[in-house]
Amino acid sequence: MPDEVRPRHVAIIADGNRRWARERGLPVLAGHIQGVEAIRPVVRRARDQGVETLSVYTFSTENWTRPEDEVSGLFGLIDGAVRQYTDELISEGVRVRVIGRLHEAPADVQRSIRAAEERTDGGSRLTLNICFNYSGRAEIVDAARAMLAARVEPDQIDEDHFAEHLYTAGQPDVDLIIRTGGDQRTSNFLLWQAAYAELAFCPKFWPDFTADDFDAALADYVRRDRRFGG
Repeated sequence: MPDEVRPRHVAIIADGNRRWARERGLPVLAGHIQGVEAIRPVVRRARDQGVETLSVYTFSTENWTRPEDEVSGLFGLIDGAVRQYTDELISEGVRVRVIGRLHEAPADVQRSIRAAEERTDGGSRLTLNICFNYSGRAEIVDAARAMLAARVEPDQIDEDHFAEHLYTAGQPDVDLIIRTGGDQRTSNFLLWQAAYAELAFCPKFWPDFTADDFDAALADYVRRDRRFGG
């Protein structure tokens, strides 16, 4: 894929884990377990395709309203996955970043995630953003708070300066959002960064999404004429 048309930043709304499990008569957590496994081949394919940044929506601020056992199970799953796959990510040159309100997570999950960030910091082939306890509106609020805390003068505020206070500071804007599960909405995901993102919707539930499906979304992206309002 030519560099000039390859998306630099791909974001994924990995939807459908619970519906995947229910269709099979399995516990909801089984769908989330399969959802974690589905991330691994997509991360490798994104890296091999030359994508610079891959953002995956794993837990939104709205997910706190789910049943308590599901939320606690999700935290345990995320903690375990981070511990299990950090060495693999290091070997594959993947740098992990967690974007969201991590301070609201259990302390052991915070420690695991911060350790993974530190250990993978040298990764140069792909940045993997794990969007955890995240919402686009919360991110914009947090950026505004950070600017106020830094005593930024109103006449100094422009789009570039504001972007420097987002969780994704220093990363390219989103070129392509892929959503699985059949719904066609962006669900409060990377609202600022995805202002001009192309959208791709896949009817498959996330646990069934494959690296070939990822390739198909990228191929469709390449065929589009991005005019940016022009």
